[in-house]
Amino acid sequence: MGITVTIIDVSGAGRVGATTLLEGVSSRSTLRDLVRTRVRDEVARFNAAPQPIFRGLVMPEGGSPAEDGFRVPRQRQLDWERQADRAIEAFGRNGFFVLVDDRQVTELDEELELTADSDIRFVRLVQLVGG
Repeated sequence: MGITVTIIDVSGAGRVGATTLLEGVSSRSTLRDLVRTRVRDEVARFNAAPQPIFRGLVMPEGGSPAEDGFRVPRQRQLDWERQADRAIEAFGRNGFFVLVDDRQVTELDEELELTADSDIRFVRLVQLVGG
């Protein structure tokens, strides 16, 4: 049985953005698992009720940057695995970094010990276009 964690998005300038609750997260996860779970959740929310703006970690293929996310040119279902791969690639290019309890996690396969009180922040250095 997993825990519920809170993820806070922060801009490189320190502006706090969206806050997301992720349910069913293992208390012993890797950063890769956390990123993939986050992306799977945000794509599932978008696919359940498509909007012109996708509010996710990285821009979907064919999208364009918008003030509060990424504009998706036509209503379509997104592939969460493709989005997760784009997010992992963006992490590798330093498009964002992750702080867990005020400590920067630098390795995707580092095991994290999470609690419901863990402070998890995704800091975006640039608007993430993925791939």
